[in-house]
Amino acid sequence: MKKITFVIGGGRSGKSHHALSLAQGYQGRLALIATAEPFDDEMRVRIKKHREDRGDSFITIEDPFELGSALESLSADVEVVVIDCLTVWLGNLMHHREKKDDDYPEVAQFLDLLGEPPCHIIIVSNEVGMGIVPHNALARRFRDLAGWVNQQVAERADCVILMVSGIPIIVKRGTE
Repeated sequence: MKKITFVIGGGRSGKSHHALSLAQGYQGRLALIATAEPFDDEMRVRIKKHREDRGDSFITIEDPFELGSALESLSADVEVVVIDCLTVWLGNLMHHREKKDDDYPEVAQFLDLLGEPPCHIIIVSNEVGMGIVPHNALARRFRDLAGWVNQQVAERADCVILMVSGIPIIVKRGTE
């Protein structure tokens, strides 16, 4: 049975590092779906560092919009894929699609795929609901959408890990 592990936490909490470490514990072929776009110098540096951190051991697919399609495109020999990260992906959708509502068919497609994952999946996301209420409507819409998607993923996940200052805390442990 293919398992879903959800790694969530605040910014710079060690989520990506932990997700990559978990993936390297698998014996088969490793993949990573990266959702970040190199839209400025800071993001280019971050992306470069992430590439260096994972080295050549991962097949990398960069897709800032079509996460479900990227997941479906994985070859059958991939044992585990790391998706890094959901909140960046959602931000991309909101920014580029300029929707005024919260109807994102890409989200529904992705969540549907989690019902029968093509391989083991480790999903990284930011916890966005533990801070103050954002002062503008767009930021509140993002927080609400990300919070809802995080809940949906956590419900479907076999294991949920909350990262706090680089320390993994098991929030949900599936049955074997």
